Amino acid sequence: MAIKDTNRKPFIEDNDTNVKIGIDLPIRRGSKDGFFASTSTTIEAVKNNIRNLLQTNPGERFFQPSFGIDLRKYSFNQIDNDTLFSIQDEILDKFEFWLPFVQVKDIKINNGDGNKLLVNVIFNIQSDPNTLTSVQIDVNNGDNTTDNTTIESGR
Repeated sequence: MAIKDTNRKPFIEDNDTNVKIGIDLPIRRGSKDGFFASTSTTIEAVKNNIRNLLQTNPGERFFQPSFGIDLRKYSFNQIDNDTLFSIQDEILDKFEFWLPFVQVKDIKINNGDGNKLLVNVIFNIQSDPNTLTSVQIDVNNGDNTTDNTTIESGR
């Protein structure tokens, strides 16, 4: 359950829903706002950026061959502590390079259901440290299973 701290205001306020920030995923036809469906808040756009980074293999994106993380190579491997650290290090390195405005708080990796590999990234945006958000993807299917937003009280 999300806990909202009403004493602190978030630093990023996306008040104008007529201003679009990025293309929403999955790519689909937009209603009246344009050709593609668009995101209207910064946090939605950052979540889409994270999904793109996690689900893209290096070499798939034209003119940016180092964009992406090859998480699919871990799909059928034994997941032990060394593999977990390797996945987390790879994710942190790519986030530092491609998404430097995102602070990763935790990376949870779960492979409890056989060959299913779930990656959950808990993060916040540097300009809005009070909002803690997560994105979880299924590496094998490319599904975006959940994403949650909570506002954490100041420490």
